[in-house]
Amino acid sequence: MFDYAMIPEIIPLGAILFNFLFILIAIPLEAYILNKRLKFDKRTSTFYAISINLLSNAIGWIVFFLLEPLLAIPLKSELISYIFFAHFLSTKIQMLMILTAFIIFFGTFLLKVLFLRLLLLSLTDFQKSEPASTSQRFNLRRSQKLKLQNTNLATTVLIANALSYSAIAMILFLIPKQL
Repeated sequence: MFDYAMIPEIIPLGAILFNFLFILIAIPLEAYILNKRLKFDKRTSTFYAISINLLSNAIGWIVFFLLEPLLAIPLKSELISYIFFAHFLSTKIQMLMILTAFIIFFGTFLLKVLFLRLLLLSLTDFQKSEPASTSQRFNLRRSQKLKLQNTNLATTVLIANALSYSAIAMILFLIPKQL
């Protein structure tokens, strides 16, 4: 009667635990980079790292569940084989996996930059009033400083994302493959 409300009979516990492990690895690494590069205090950088990682992870799972029904049958069988048994059925899928990894990396990078900018904008205090006699020179310097901060923000998120993805990739390579 209610098929969507039923609990699945087989749960990919390995995929869920690996996702939890990856989040636990990414958050401290990215918090450290945000702390060192953007000069946030440790509590603020940890808050931002937790927020952007959990939001990007949730959106990633939503996109996965929206795109999974659209996959071709051979790709679905490869995906199910990888999720449940940690190996692929054929070796021809490797190029597609590399392309997918690049898309996921840059997609999460863009999401994290967007989320961090939104968090920074939503948590800034707009109650401060500026004096009425600000000069154009001051406004020009301020706009250049904001451009520099935006570039610095994107570069920092790129470094943090690359570091966390590298750490996760190293852990995946260190896990022994089952025969």
